[in-house]
Amino acid sequence: MDEPVNVADYEELARARLDPGAYGYYVGGANDELTLRDNVEAYRRWQLRPRVLRDVGSPSTAATVLGEEVALPVLVAPVAYQRAAHPQGELGMAEGARAAGTIMCLSTFATTSPADVAATGVKRWFQLYVPRNEELGRELCRQAAELGFGALVVTVDLPVSGRRERDHRSGWTLPARLEIPSVGLRGLKPHEFVREMSPSVTWDDVGSFAAEAGLPVILKGILTAEDALRAREAGVDGIVVSNHGGRQVDGAVASLDALVEVRDALPEAVVLMDGGIRCAADVVKAMALGADAVLLGRPYAYALAVGGQRGVEELIQNLMAEIDLTLALAGGHSIRELDRSWLTRV
Repeated sequence: MDEPVNVADYEELARARLDPGAYGYYVGGANDELTLRDNVEAYRRWQLRPRVLRDVGSPSTAATVLGEEVALPVLVAPVAYQRAAHPQGELGMAEGARAAGTIMCLSTFATTSPADVAATGVKRWFQLYVPRNEELGRELCRQAAELGFGALVVTVDLPVSGRRERDHRSGWTLPARLEIPSVGLRGLKPHEFVREMSPSVTWDDVGSFAAEAGLPVILKGILTAEDALRAREAGVDGIVVSNHGGRQVDGAVASLDALVEVRDALPEAVVLMDGGIRCAADVVKAMALGADAVLLGRPYAYALAVGGQRGVEELIQNLMAEIDLTLALAGGHSIRELDRSWLTRV
């Protein structure tokens, strides 16, 4: 396969290139991986309702997220340990995202420093796992602001690590040559890194993140209307509907189904989502169901593993072209105009 043409192709090529343990880490979910699979299958429960005889000569994928214009509403989700996928790691991912005009969300567990990623000039957000060390947490927030990150994305669905059976079977450990600069750790298994994070973060702590960072705060990991409403009461600037890619609570609701509930509860809020997106039609469906933008994790990791920065750029170019085509075939002028009337539930 010389030229991958879709996400499945990139995954197959990544499988051949990656260490089996690293591949299992990126591809796997929690326990029996029921939620992992349902995240993908949820998109099949919705079908497009194409419109005809409309001028679709110049369909647009441009969107606005937290006041930031992006050429493509498919942001880079926070993916840990990217130099385990390719030597360029987060720098290759950042350059690919910068070239495409989209936003990269840098993980706390990145294998490249926030300063080095910032130096690429990519539009960027910083994802925060709240550490047990409170001073370190405050320093990460301050550093994100000083380095020009545009938002702080606080992951709230990982008080403890889910049981990821592929990792237990493989025993995969992050190579000792790779450090996690933000938290100064190396040579641990993925779930051992998570033990350094606080299991005791509550709604009462949300305001302190905003105060330390001086940045818009987004909560990532919301799956219910009740928590979405609490997030609004807490004064956050946006939420990401997410079940952590099916890596935490196995049997949890699919992200796309949760998006419907959350958007109904918060019709005016900034609502993003991730989970299960594998093609342009999935992006279109998520936007029609109320997402302001989506985040992609695994597909970008596969592309990075296959070709570094070039792989990421080519995947994004393919997605942009595929979204343009899907919009045109569905009769859409712009991804901004989509709403639930463009879909029917099977």
